Amino acid sequence: MELKHIALIGAVAVTLQAAPALAQTEIIFGISAADGSLQDQTAEEFARRANEKLGDKAVVKVFDSSQLGKDKDMLQKIKLGTMHITLPSSTMPEIAPEYALFDLPFLVADRQHLAKIDEALFDSVLKPAAEAKGYKPLAIWENGFRQITNSKHPVTTPADLKGLKIRTPNSSWRVAMFQEYGANPTPMPFSELFVALQTGVVDGQENPMTNIYGGKLNEVQKYLSLSNHVYSPAYPTVGVKAFEKLDPEVQQIIEETAKEVAFWARDTGEAQDGELVGKLEEGGLAVNKTDRDAFVEASKPIYEKFAAEVEGGQEMIDQALSLANGSGS
Repeated sequence: MELKHIALIGAVAVTLQAAPALAQTEIIFGISAADGSLQDQTAEEFARRANEKLGDKAVVKVFDSSQLGKDKDMLQKIKLGTMHITLPSSTMPEIAPEYALFDLPFLVADRQHLAKIDEALFDSVLKPAAEAKGYKPLAIWENGFRQITNSKHPVTTPADLKGLKIRTPNSSWRVAMFQEYGANPTPMPFSELFVALQTGVVDGQENPMTNIYGGKLNEVQKYLSLSNHVYSPAYPTVGVKAFEKLDPEVQQIIEETAKEVAFWARDTGEAQDGELVGKLEEGGLAVNKTDRDAFVEASKPIYEKFAAEVEGGQEMIDQALSLANGSGS
């Protein structure tokens, strides 16, 4: 795959401390998701809108497909100021355990419910938890509802996962979830996933359909099991100290645009879901639905783990679940 903006890699050396006399400030936005995935589309939409508002003050440039490093590397870079924005998703609970709320299986009923959780908990609980660790999430964007693929057989119940080597993100919570389901979870970066599936290092994986399609995983998998087991947000995130060194007007534009694009991301994700199932089926995947009740039953220990290990965890669960009333489900 041809890497976008390859000629701009040198721009990563431009830090927030660049002198005003130098060329226009470049806001470097690195993501791990593949070219064409919803995360990539959303980052590009953010850049387009932000650049219209920034004028000659600064320019946002997006680097996809882990061009600037894996998620852990990019999180370190935004703290150091050698890049400006990144887009972690399932790795956020490793920064602040409160974000594992979104690792609770079947917690989010639909995107309307997600919007209510965002409004109720992002500014009051989630954002401060990350800021205490030196990171500033700007909004909740979409990664999407996660589905299971594998090369062995259809997955209908957790029993069908027994013994399967399933790639997960580098998330201790996702690992715990798939252990409860009987699988052998194997954490690894998304950038390594295609080859791992191709060579049989792992049998399957779980991701939103946009990542399955964008990563061309249908080429190395046989079965797509529609589980919707987790809704994964993605969080446009900056380093607190480094971000504060930007011009205040630039900071304001970046923050406002990030919140604005959140609505675009959800609408686009919802529109793409049905379309991508068809495309993946045409691409060779056999599609089936899972037994939701069986997976919900097997997921109870994850809720218990969150309530026991995360401060205020049970209150967060209760509040999030109460917001499902009146959603689109």
